[in-house]
Amino acid sequence: MKAKKLLAIVGCALGAAVIGGCLYLNSLMPIITGYAAKNLASAVFISGRNQGDVEALDLNFSFIKMNKNKVDYEHKTVTSRFLWAKSTAAYREGYGVTLLRGKDKKAFLDKKYPLPKDTAYVDYLEVGDNETIARLEPIAKALVDDRAYNGHPFAFVVLHGGKVVAERYDKGITAETQLLSWSMGKSFTNALVGIMAGDGLVDIHAPMDIPEWQGDDRKNITLSDLMQMQSGLEWNEDYGNRSDVNLMLHRETDMGKFAISKKLESAPGAKWYYSSGSTNIVMRYLRGKFPSDEAFLMYMRERLFAPLSISNPHFEPDMSGTPVGSSYLYVTARDYARFGQLFLSDGCIGEARILPEGWVDYTVTPAAASEGKYGAFFWLNRSLSCPDAPEDMFSCQGHDGQEIYIIPSKELVVVILGYSPKPDRVVDFNKVLKDIILRIS
Repeated sequence: MKAKKLLAIVGCALGAAVIGGCLYLNSLMPIITGYAAKNLASAVFISGRNQGDVEALDLNFSFIKMNKNKVDYEHKTVTSRFLWAKSTAAYREGYGVTLLRGKDKKAFLDKKYPLPKDTAYVDYLEVGDNETIARLEPIAKALVDDRAYNGHPFAFVVLHGGKVVAERYDKGITAETQLLSWSMGKSFTNALVGIMAGDGLVDIHAPMDIPEWQGDDRKNITLSDLMQMQSGLEWNEDYGNRSDVNLMLHRETDMGKFAISKKLESAPGAKWYYSSGSTNIVMRYLRGKFPSDEAFLMYMRERLFAPLSISNPHFEPDMSGTPVGSSYLYVTARDYARFGQLFLSDGCIGEARILPEGWVDYTVTPAAASEGKYGAFFWLNRSLSCPDAPEDMFSCQGHDGQEIYIIPSKELVVVILGYSPKPDRVVDFNKVLKDIILRIS
């Protein structure tokens, strides 16, 4: 009798464990299938990459590699399946790719891009002197061709004194290929905030008028708190599980609204922690200052992208229509380089001021609780995370090794793009910077 009772208890425990495991796995399905569908669709329909190459490199990890992916070139969609679940991501002209969630998929797909799709700008970057180019050529070859610095770089551009002194691309990638920003998109969101602040549309130090926050202490959060990653809102940025960032990017129809719903964990300004949700709150807030998506997109194009000669950027939106400011920008390597040069040149392009006076100084002022490592949607080298680079360096950093390094004291902008994930495949960025600096000094 005791043995039967024990077996029954063990059976119930095993059954509960199996059910619990299935429920947890089911909760991961939007992330597993959504990650594959979204990233494969953007790589194929924006970057023009081969499906097999993307699956073998970018999607070859964890459960993600177990997806069965179908690319529909006619309708420009990707559907990814794993076990009983599937997700579909769709490309729309002008917008880019969005992971389809919610009930209004048809209306979303039928919405046409409101701006002209073909805009030609003159690339104002000039080529540097032959001597510097020759000195940096071995680094470019070692980094991209030989992968001597580890990782898998797709593109490499160096500006010195505002001129191109190194440029190299991996097989299948060209100067016209638009590549993923991941969190470098946060820095573009910084620039958009700066432009709007200069135009008097927002005040970064004033409490934000977000309706959901007006009944509690969240009403005291400012744009600056969010940009410095010190909002006090609870958040989990761990990409390895069912975290806030994974749920936001792969399940939610309105990413900013999801982040807005988070409770206050600490007083604004008291604690620093990295949050992609903060950036999507900011982007949603900026969108709310315009009467329509069309007006917002036109403002971004005319005030941010056009001055930088960025033709037809894809700042991909979520299902609500708001660009995903934390993660999903696609532009070329030279576009990223010109963006870096904008901040190196104190927010100016030639004689034209794009960012308001003092904005770059604000950007590189350390967030109070960050121990010197973070400014406003930019990383700082004051904590010497790259010990062989100057302390005045600041940078845009993406999740899988996408980097824009800005070094005012050396008049350098260094762009490295690709797929170089932590922990084992990351590029030795410190050594790359050290070698570049040695050759231009």
